[in-house]
Amino acid sequence: MATLNIRKLPEKVHARLRVRAAKAGRSMEAEARHILTTAVADERKQTFDPAALQDFVADLFGGKPPPLTDDLIAERRREAARERRR
Repeated sequence: MATLNIRKLPEKVHARLRVRAAKAGRSMEAEARHILTTAVADERKQTFDPAALQDFVADLFGGKPPPLTDDLIAERRREAARERRR
């Protein structure tokens, strides 16, 4: 098994981990292992949500949806045509 050392852990986090471990009847090390295992397992359970992605991207563009790929391609073609005419 791998080993993980955590440096510069804030005292408040250390104290809360100690209390949480005691409530669960585990050592601090076992509690930290449980927390990390649960966190990683939850990541795999997440499903792709297209609506959430769309909202995230819209927020990046100031609340407006970004131009569609077809629009970008058409714009680039117009630019290329103008460049050829020069």
